[in-house]
Amino acid sequence: MRIEYHRTLIADKVRNEAFHAALKAVIVPGKTVVADIGAGTGLLGLMAAKLGAREVLLFETAEVAGVAAKVLKANRAKNCQVIPCHSTEFHDPPRVDVVVSETLGNFAFEEHMIATFHDARTRFLKDGGVMIPSHVAQFVAPVIAPRIDHDLRAWARVGHGIDLSVAQTMSLNNAYVRTIKPSELLDGMASAKEWDAAQLGSDKRSNRKGEASWMLNRAATIYGFACWWRAGLGHGISLSTAPDAPRTHWEQLYFPLLSPIEVKARETVMVSIRSQSSQESGTNMAWTAVHFDGGGKSLQRQALDLDKGYLP
Repeated sequence: MRIEYHRTLIADKVRNEAFHAALKAVIVPGKTVVADIGAGTGLLGLMAAKLGAREVLLFETAEVAGVAAKVLKANRAKNCQVIPCHSTEFHDPPRVDVVVSETLGNFAFEEHMIATFHDARTRFLKDGGVMIPSHVAQFVAPVIAPRIDHDLRAWARVGHGIDLSVAQTMSLNNAYVRTIKPSELLDGMASAKEWDAAQLGSDKRSNRKGEASWMLNRAATIYGFACWWRAGLGHGISLSTAPDAPRTHWEQLYFPLLSPIEVKARETVMVSIRSQSSQESGTNMAWTAVHFDGGGKSLQRQALDLDKGYLP
C-alpha cells in the first residue's frame, strides 16, 4: 500500500486549501450530497462532511479504501460511506449535487480523469450540479537552461572508450518530473502557451493532442520543453503546477530533445504533444519539435516517444 504517497497529498497545504475553499463555496449545510471519486484516505470527503454535507459517498478502488473507512470511523463521520470500487463500475448510483475528484498527476490526465468525469456527469450528477475541478488547461514553454539536459547526457561522459549512445537515446525518450525555474524558460513565464484544454464532464477525449510555436527575437539554445497544468475549481479558485505558482507536491514535466536546437533570431520552433490514456494500457506520451528558418522552411525535426524509452 502506497501510504507514503498519500502522506505527500496530506502534506500539500496549497492543494488541500484550494479544494477546501472550492467545497465550501458550493456545499449547503444539511442539503448537499457529495461524491468523492478516488477518495484515497478520505480527506476531501471528510472536508465535505465537516462543511455540513448531508451525505458523502467516497469511491476508492485501492487498498487505501480500508484506511479511509477507519479514518471516517475515527472522525465519527456517520454521514460518510466508503464504496470500495471505481465509480465507473458502480451500478445505478444515486444522484449527487457535487462530484469532487483529485486524481490529477504531474501530467494532468494520467489517472484517466476525463473518462471518469464524463461518466460521473452522465450517471451521478444532478441537473445543475457542480464538478470540482470543472476544467483543466495544459501549458508548455521552451527550456533554455542546460541543467536537466546535462544530467540526462551522463551516458556520453562515461569515458574509457565506451559508447552508450543507444542507452542515451532511450533515456531521452522519456518525460521527467522536475522542478523548473521561470528563469530557465525562454523569456520566463511570458513564453508559456496553452497546448490543450479540457472541460471535465463534457469532454470525452482521453487522447489529447496540441501544439505551440515560438518565433524568437534573439538567438537561443533550446534544450527541451517544460509542461504544467492549471485546474479550475470554480468560484475563481484554481490550482496550478506552473513554475511561478505556489509550490505543491506536483512538479513540472520536462520533455527532452535528442539534441539541443540552436535557434537564430526570427527563426521558429514548434512542438506538438500527444498523449494516449486508457485504463488497460496507462498513459503514453509523444512529442515532436520542428525548427524553421526565418522563411518558414523546416531545418530539422525531432520526434520522441515514451514507447522508445521503455525498458521491459
